[in-house]
Amino acid sequence: MNHEADRPSGARGRVDVTTDGVVRTFGWEADARIMVRQLGGETVIEADAAGLRALAGHLLVLAQDGTPDGSHLHLEAGTGLVAGSSGLVLERDETPGP
Repeated sequence: MNHEADRPSGARGRVDVTTDGVVRTFGWEADARIMVRQLGGETVIEADAAGLRALAGHLLVLAQDGTPDGSHLHLEAGTGLVAGSSGLVLERDETPGP
């Protein structure tokens, strides 16, 4: 499962995302491996250490002060996730809870 062919080709370097004129940069380690799959009613995220660091970094970018509500990052197979993964969207939502 940790073969080079399993690594997402789009998960190298950085991705700049602009929301409401605010640019946020999401970084990737070259060896990051992340798989998202559905198991019954649950979503399972499996990742190696580099993949976990990448996800943590993405969440920290979204949590930065001044990041607009609705800022998000799409992760899909080949663009951040390994082949066969379900898509994943990380989004900031400042809507107050119930």
